[in-house]
Amino acid sequence: MAANEYYNSNNQHSWNHGNVPSSPQPYSDPYGPQHSQFPLNSDHDISSGGGKYNSNDYADDIPLKPNASQPGRPEWSDVETHYAPGQYPHSSHSPEISAGPSKRKRRSRFKKIPWVVYITSAIQVAVFIAELVKMGQLTGTPIMIRPQFNPMIGPSPYVQINMGARFVACMRNVKGVQDAPEVMPWPCPDSQSDDRADPKNQCTLSQLCGLGGVQDPRAGGSIDDKPEPNQWFRFIIPIFLHAGLIHIGVNLLAQMIIGADMERNIGWWRFAIVYYASGIFGFVFGGNFAAPGIASTGASGSLFGILALCVLELLYKWNTISRPVTYLLTMILAVVISFVLGLLPGLDNFSHIGGFLMGLVLGVCLLRSPDTLRERIGVSTPYLSVNGAPSRDAKQFIRQPIGFFKGRKPLWWGWWLLRVGALVGILVAFILLINNFYKYRSECSWCKYLSCLPIKNWCDVGLIKTTPEQSPNSRRGLLAATSMGQAWL
Repeated sequence: MAANEYYNSNNQHSWNHGNVPSSPQPYSDPYGPQHSQFPLNSDHDISSGGGKYNSNDYADDIPLKPNASQPGRPEWSDVETHYAPGQYPHSSHSPEISAGPSKRKRRSRFKKIPWVVYITSAIQVAVFIAELVKMGQLTGTPIMIRPQFNPMIGPSPYVQINMGARFVACMRNVKGVQDAPEVMPWPCPDSQSDDRADPKNQCTLSQLCGLGGVQDPRAGGSIDDKPEPNQWFRFIIPIFLHAGLIHIGVNLLAQMIIGADMERNIGWWRFAIVYYASGIFGFVFGGNFAAPGIASTGASGSLFGILALCVLELLYKWNTISRPVTYLLTMILAVVISFVLGLLPGLDNFSHIGGFLMGLVLGVCLLRSPDTLRERIGVSTPYLSVNGAPSRDAKQFIRQPIGFFKGRKPLWWGWWLLRVGALVGILVAFILLINNFYKYRSECSWCKYLSCLPIKNWCDVGLIKTTPEQSPNSRRGLLAATSMGQAWL
């Protein structure tokens, strides 16, 4: 009562912050009740009825006890703030607990989805289904069972060539084909026999290649005949083709485990660059050194590029990983086993080697610097796998291109020169390989042993040569260690 008399007699103002005023203070408070802009009986009180609080109102506004006696009160009246809804300086909403994840969290979760892996895998599955369907339409069975069984459980190499496998004879002139004294017969996509007299083994090169066809060789031609076959897209399409269920199953398993995790770490565009560049470079590398009669398909060159990124990440974060030596030995063992398996017949190890080399170079160029180097050049933050967003250095370079290079230590310059040199080197190598493939056609006599073992003529698989056939008419034909070599990548 004494407090009410004091306020009523000295200052007819109300306090509308929802707290019970204590005993009067000897000093004036500019934010206290006596300086309120509304009188005690004003309609601006926060109670639901617009009038002042009664004794029950104050009794229910005790701290630590929710106000349950005012069902009509607005929710914002119990919030610790001086603002009503719509009056927040930085927001138009009253403070409330979000029912779901924030937009930032949702965007972050969206970015963590490995879209490149998912989309690429979906395309590869769809293309493989198309291979089986086409094989079934041509031969009556989706799996090659004649003249021999495909151990990968899939279509014949002729169907794969017809759908875009890397096959050198469909991409440029080949010795033994364009300069043969007679027109060579080729297996048809629906061939199921080794009998060269079978009509299904009497197709033209253009019929075998498909995809718009190529210029067929002429009898007694030259290696320099024009126009040459030029289905250059066979360096790209084979990434999406596979030789069988086992082949695509193994590749998809590695892709969904190793590839998806790597894409989450480095971002979708870095991953896409490494994945596709490694696959293409692997097929270009194999096109120069593998046997020309081999039909190559698969995404293993791309996956070897991603494996190279895993090796680099391990080396970059060496001091922050427990038991790094164990991880390194395990990774080296996996790489060695993969390359040794590439020596078996039917595997194109050159594509594995090419993909791994491209992955190493692009990893040096695109990944962040290792921990040890960052410490020496004065960067305090440890190595983190980049997530695809522009880094602070990138933003600084965009704002101030010249100032970005000021004050850099010699070691920083050395590392960036190494990066630029590696990128220039791999681009030069790519240009030289393309030039050699189409123009010079230089061959390496010993390079074949990087993809085969000298056992039972394994290194002759896929070679194209013309020799007299053992037939009554001694007709010359296309012979190889097998009817047609095939590489499963």
